[in-house]
Amino acid sequence: MILTYKIRHGRDFSRELFLARKVAEFALQYKSQTTKDVKHFGLKAQISNQILRKYSRSKTIKSVGSVKLTINGYFVKIVDEQIKIPCLKLVLPIFFDKSFTKINQVEVGKQFAYISVSYKEPPIIKPEQVIGVDRNTKHHVLVASNICTGKVLKLGKECHHIHDKYKNMRRGFQKQGKLTMVKKVKDRESKIIRNLNHHISKALVLEARDSNAVLVFEDLKDIRQTAKQRKKQRYSLHSWSFYQLGQMVEYKSKKFGVPVAYVEPQYTSQRCSKNGCGHIDANNRKGNLFRCTKCGAVEDSGANAGFNIAYLCQQGIPRFNTDRDVLKGSTDTPREATP
Repeated sequence: MILTYKIRHGRDFSRELFLARKVAEFALQYKSQTTKDVKHFGLKAQISNQILRKYSRSKTIKSVGSVKLTINGYFVKIVDEQIKIPCLKLVLPIFFDKSFTKINQVEVGKQFAYISVSYKEPPIIKPEQVIGVDRNTKHHVLVASNICTGKVLKLGKECHHIHDKYKNMRRGFQKQGKLTMVKKVKDRESKIIRNLNHHISKALVLEARDSNAVLVFEDLKDIRQTAKQRKKQRYSLHSWSFYQLGQMVEYKSKKFGVPVAYVEPQYTSQRCSKNGCGHIDANNRKGNLFRCTKCGAVEDSGANAGFNIAYLCQQGIPRFNTDRDVLKGSTDTPREATP
């Protein structure tokens, strides 16, 4: 398992970053992979080598954007519980979990250093309960329903308010022609939502760990292309950070040994989950409320969908996140055939 930590370094590396950009531009233009070719720039060979490898080998990078000072973990030392980078004469504190097996690399920017470290993954727990997780574009971002205990956990109600608030701010600045402010507002919104997603994903994974449960999600891979939405709902769909939230849940689940599974979405919002009814009707769901047209059961729409997702996991053959990693060639999962 690979995790990256962000540390403020408090140093001025503007000269080194300028030289790094020059090396990146040279690598992109001449496809050079030898540090001797860029020795005249005056950048340390340990850093130049990493930049050359990235930009000379890439077939997709067309122009040089933001360039960081990248140092291979081989040249990074751990002394007295501190990270020392000799080529930059930089010392960083280790404020995170010190049980990592190795440092993969360090990237240094204008203000922050990004430390990538590897941890041994804890053994996956043997689940005794099933939690179905429904992700929404309205109301609560995430509703987790434990089919074994009936407990419902609702998280992220404030996310939609934040999206609406910043959407209106951007609209106002666009009308005034203040495009710089539009970008600043959008960046601020992204940072706030990312922070909220961290808290939401951690709360969900800890709930599953404490309940000794498996987390079950709908596979929403092509939802933006396949979903049928009214014009008023398009913004909610395209500003929905379900992928980011899903990635955070996956890596946090590995950290705590919580299994994550996926099922195909099969009328989870339209099927009644009460008393084995199972009646499917598009009219069952009205906004945030689910009311079965057959048995009359009333439930929160997100909670009802969560129970249905958990039920699909119990009845069918779910795909676990480890299987997904193998199929897509994850960097921290060996490429091998799935049994």
